[in-house]
Amino acid sequence: MKGMAFFRRWRYALFVSLILLTGYLIMLQPRWILNRLMARSPEAYYAIHTEQKIIALTIDDGPDPRSTDLILDTLNKYNAKATFFVLIERIQGNGPVIDRMIAEGHELGNHLLQDTPSIQHPELEFRDRLATAHHQLSTYADIRWFRPGSGWYNQEMIRSLERYDYRLALGSIYPFDSHIPSTWFASRYLVWRAHPGGIIVLHDFGARGIRTVETLAYSLPRLVEKGYRIVTLSELLEVAAVEGD
Repeated sequence: MKGMAFFRRWRYALFVSLILLTGYLIMLQPRWILNRLMARSPEAYYAIHTEQKIIALTIDDGPDPRSTDLILDTLNKYNAKATFFVLIERIQGNGPVIDRMIAEGHELGNHLLQDTPSIQHPELEFRDRLATAHHQLSTYADIRWFRPGSGWYNQEMIRSLERYDYRLALGSIYPFDSHIPSTWFASRYLVWRAHPGGIIVLHDFGARGIRTVETLAYSLPRLVEKGYRIVTLSELLEVAAVEGD
């Protein structure tokens, strides 16, 4: 009996240790994990190497008439630019806010039609959704970037992206704002995890969008104080390309 009790305690301790380790790896996102991901997945941009203190800001799932204009107001206040990965189902009736994004120097990215995991769509269905989103977004601007819903992708999706010369954007500074409804945590996480060439991932729409306004209002001035410039994905890539020449 003592042996069984010891085994149960040992198994429980191991389980708790694995949970804590997993939480550490997810929440802290150590740089070595990022480097490993980038090395194993060169087709995806988790971050972009640069020596300059610039960071790309990306915002998913909009637009939303209640929050997107507030986000744009906050970005303007701190001369920050962003790549907005918008959903086609949320564009209808929100054309003016899309026009405002473009007029103020932000860029659009393809995030497909609805807020669903992209990897769940069979290959032909994914191609159709990608094409539909591309053609609608192209009426506003040239589209260079794609981000899969929920962040998962496969090689079939990569082949479909090549048809439109898309680049696949993920991220290296993600405060889990879609799961942790704390602007206190998200805003301080962004400042803490900032690094040259990083890609921030935040979300718009509904309560998430309002939280993003608060998160940016706290983090942007502090990032600026640290010497960072907040730019679109395309500008970050262009700066890094010039460095590499």
